[in-house]
Amino acid sequence: MTENYLELHNIKKSFSDFTLEDITFSLPKGFIMGLIGSNGAGKTTTINLILNMLEKEQGKIEIFGQDHLKNEKQIKQSIGVVFDSNFFVDAWTVKETEKAISIFYDEWNHSMFQELIKKFELPANAKVRELSRGMQMKLMLACAFSHNAKLLILDEPTSGLDPATRDEFLEILQDYIKDGEKSVLFSTHITIDLERIADYITYLKHGRLFFTGSREQLLEKYFIIKGVSHELTDDLRRSIVGLRQTNMGFEGLIEASTTKQYKGYVLDVPTIDDIMIYMGK
Repeated sequence: MTENYLELHNIKKSFSDFTLEDITFSLPKGFIMGLIGSNGAGKTTTINLILNMLEKEQGKIEIFGQDHLKNEKQIKQSIGVVFDSNFFVDAWTVKETEKAISIFYDEWNHSMFQELIKKFELPANAKVRELSRGMQMKLMLACAFSHNAKLLILDEPTSGLDPATRDEFLEILQDYIKDGEKSVLFSTHITIDLERIADYITYLKHGRLFFTGSREQLLEKYFIIKGVSHELTDDLRRSIVGLRQTNMGFEGLIEASTTKQYKGYVLDVPTIDDIMIYMGK
């Protein structure tokens, strides 16, 4: 039986203008899960609840098979976090960053940190504010990897990175889980990254769980259907999600289970981005 590093059961959190509710999903050991949804869908709220930066109203969160509140101190020894912006003091050097962060972790490995900053080409005496956004991300990863984090939680880490730096970042993540002993929860709106590295997808929509499962299951669930205007029957119109019409014809998303009745139409396999775009219409 597959061991889960992260499990959420019926999580709820309410705000004055937004409610996250009935969120249930699990991340198995050794895999990468993409957490997707439009802005305001609840991705960051979910991550903050996992990290106990927000207090949940109901439900249960388990990390490494333990309650995330009762065993918080022990659990966080094995979690690495990378947010969408730098959380280190700007005036710290890379060397001072290690000194400040290392005191919080029992298994801090100085040799590993030195090896990583060399690999990532991070100058030890450079100040955090002097580092590019991409280098700041690498510094956060170096800190996470240097205390043997087994679960890496990423909140929009590639936002604002150039394509080459994003590509390098994704390679680092793939290498990180290669031994089968580590997992990644990767919240992002750049779904092309997930097409490449995610094993599982959890899709939040308006504070609710829309889908959780393997990437293949999500992509096999839908097709993009296309045709000329006179082929758009009332029955088909009701089946299409996110219908888009032009002078040339129409297109939209339909469930794969309905495609047998529309064999004469053009059917394309969607990307994750396609699914989010049509679902958002």
